[in-house]
Amino acid sequence: MVVAVALAAPVARSYASALTAPGSQAWTVRSVEWIRDHGGSGLVDTVERTWYRHHKPRVGGVPLRGPLAPRHISAGVPVLRPPPPPAVRANPRLGANIVPLALPTLDGEGVWHPVALASGGMAAIYTTYLRPDPVHTSITTGVAWMDTSLLSMEMYAGAREPGGGPWRHEALVEPQVRDKLVAAFNSGFRLRQSRGGYYAEGRLRAPLADGAASLVIDDTGHATVGVWGRDIGMGPHVSAVRQNLALIVDGGVPVPGLEENIRARWGWTLGNGLLVWRSGVGVDRRGGLVYAAGGGLSATSLAKVLAAAGAVRAMELDINAAWVSYYVYQTLSPGASASDPPGPPEKLLSDMRHGPQRYLEPCERDFFALFRR
Repeated sequence: MVVAVALAAPVARSYASALTAPGSQAWTVRSVEWIRDHGGSGLVDTVERTWYRHHKPRVGGVPLRGPLAPRHISAGVPVLRPPPPPAVRANPRLGANIVPLALPTLDGEGVWHPVALASGGMAAIYTTYLRPDPVHTSITTGVAWMDTSLLSMEMYAGAREPGGGPWRHEALVEPQVRDKLVAAFNSGFRLRQSRGGYYAEGRLRAPLADGAASLVIDDTGHATVGVWGRDIGMGPHVSAVRQNLALIVDGGVPVPGLEENIRARWGWTLGNGLLVWRSGVGVDRRGGLVYAAGGGLSATSLAKVLAAAGAVRAMELDINAAWVSYYVYQTLSPGASASDPPGPPEKLLSDMRHGPQRYLEPCERDFFALFRR
């Protein structure tokens, strides 16, 4: 018994430390992460794959709740979000509305609406919603378009990922800059699973890999997405680089081999075919960032959504409901003018697990934040 207690004590201390570490995740998520960190990745992956294979989204149907749920239609006129008042300046860099991927089209599907403004009253973030494929038509995917020529982007280290701290920007958005915070969203896989590197604040946490999908932020807060060593590379104006796997969209179309996940280029954890919560980010031909997320997505359907939204290059970010988050903190209410005070923070999708406080309190994983310039 003494030997058993002696052997168990370090394990108990390690597990207790994981449960009490800074962060907002539930004990169940922390437990799974702890098991992964102690040689149990294969077990966790097997359990997750089994669960998802037996809990697939239903075929057909329409969304039962959310922005694409059926609404009352008066006199045959679709109920759409009111257009912005004249005081809100439309952004000329935004592309056309997204052509829906499922038919028949639902009210407002694929139609961009301004949800946040930059200084000066020009719309800097737009969102829209669509169904990601013509089979699982009850699923809604959220899409956000961001103009980093109007908003300044920063990468924040999490309380646990990527480690190697302390970092100047770490764990949460600092209280003194929250008056300028406009939006924030999740980053990629844990660093050891990302097959890539991490660079911020003038130092490397992990080496940057040639050929890896990379989100790069320069010293003016502009951001882009591309292949490291082909589209982008290190230079004196690079401020932050986050790499995650390989591109899922290149040249404006989903990359070949996504469905087969050749050589596991897009991750071992759950593979690409399982329909789970996924997120991704890309850049369009005008330089705007496009983010997409939702439940019931494969890597292929996520890529198709991002390509349909105008991304010429795009990468997958994190997956699973515990980690996928996007919030707008200074919202433009329907019918409001540019001079009106912003509305309350909003999730991109109402069924995202965490509330808007997620990046205002210690967060385990690294993330991205956008601020008014």
